[in-house]
Amino acid sequence: MITGYARLPSTITAYKLYEVVGVAVEVRPSDGEILDVDCSLATSVARRIVREIALGYRLSDGIEELVEKIERRYCGSARKAVVMAFRAIHEKYVAYRQGRAL
Repeated sequence: MITGYARLPSTITAYKLYEVVGVAVEVRPSDGEILDVDCSLATSVARRIVREIALGYRLSDGIEELVEKIERRYCGSARKAVVMAFRAIHEKYVAYRQGRAL
């Protein structure tokens, strides 16, 4: 499991609950495929959309295609924070694959 966090905009409900968005992914180590996703967004619809976008994506392919998918499909106020959390996840995956400490 790899996690990523990013600060949420102070004007949205999730900020009042958490202040940051947390995204957790289960990743197949061999190819970086995202097998499961959960996040701390406030609504079940937002959590479901983020999950649908990320499931099956391979972190070994880089992060930009996933970022583009998020920007196309997720138009919520937390979009930038979700993208930043996935960027942090990708950085941790790359460090893991290179044998560096997370």
